Amino acid sequence: MKQLLSRHLQPLTERHPALLTMATATAGFLRSIAIKPYRQRHRPRELALWERYHSLHAVRCQVYREKSAGGRPTIVVAGFVPDATEVVEFQRPLLRSHGSIYYLNYPRNGFSHELFEAQLADLIDELSLKGERPVLMGVSFGAGLVVDFLRRASEQLHDRLRGLLLVSPVLCTADLIRPDNQRNGGVRMLESNLRKILKADPNDESDLNRQLERARRCFQALFEAGAENRSLTTRHLAIRQRIFGVLEHTSNLGGYQRVLALRSFAEPAAGRTIFGGPTLIMLAEDEQSILVPGSPTLQLCADHAALRSVFPEARACLIASNNDADPVAHASLIFHQHCYNPRMEQWLQKLHNQPLLAVV
Repeated sequence: MKQLLSRHLQPLTERHPALLTMATATAGFLRSIAIKPYRQRHRPRELALWERYHSLHAVRCQVYREKSAGGRPTIVVAGFVPDATEVVEFQRPLLRSHGSIYYLNYPRNGFSHELFEAQLADLIDELSLKGERPVLMGVSFGAGLVVDFLRRASEQLHDRLRGLLLVSPVLCTADLIRPDNQRNGGVRMLESNLRKILKADPNDESDLNRQLERARRCFQALFEAGAENRSLTTRHLAIRQRIFGVLEHTSNLGGYQRVLALRSFAEPAAGRTIFGGPTLIMLAEDEQSILVPGSPTLQLCADHAALRSVFPEARACLIASNNDADPVAHASLIFHQHCYNPRMEQWLQKLHNQPLLAVV
């Protein structure tokens, strides 16, 4: 039905651009009604860090909630762009059918790895106090943040999670940047940008800003490439506006501090368990367009025994479109939701029905 409406409405919106603008604004407005700022009451770890920061709000993540009657929530941590509130736009109904969705949006003017972990741990504890065990979902760079967090988190905190969902995980810098002497297979646009940022002199503000501006254009180009030759709905256009808004309003310092967090991630090592609960790792068929040859994460996922030594209950699945002209790209939840959602729903249904299955 939606495809039928889209096919009939598209010619109308092409003849009357003002209608498209209005529809896009309406889509954005409806999202803002559903997704609202969440006021955490349990914040002991975060409050303990207040004295270390002159301006805590500049580096504090904004937490949002989309309420649901279900009691099996999901916490979403996104990649560099878009925000968590946008990255799962086309998975929201699926996740909301199980429980409320909590989003951690990165600050615009800075980033503190330590404060991010404090906020995430406090949120998990707060949900536990409500009798809820969330699924922790990380996308791309956000998956790296989540795994790095779990590497240091206590067993008690692990037990408060129902499961772990990783989409196109970037678990270390070596997933995106190869050593200088390894250039076989071509140099990826994102690899080139990140390499220059990490090589830039942090004391040379003009050079650092120049490299970060290049990275900003790179992320914009990656989104435009995904949207190319595709019929975009008003929801896509609303998300596009938000993505470009994030790129425009995130300061160079904020972007740089996130890249430094990425550089601090340790490579996953076989035999060192990080999380023992149910884990789903979703890899796109075209990960190689972003992740480099020899990516430690891709190598880990390709070795079943090694993967199980790090995530004992892990299941890795390949997300493919079965269309050579439109392969699923890295973390393409927005443009290939029809490929991701059935596999995601299947895993969530099994995960949430585990107690019932055990009784049967």
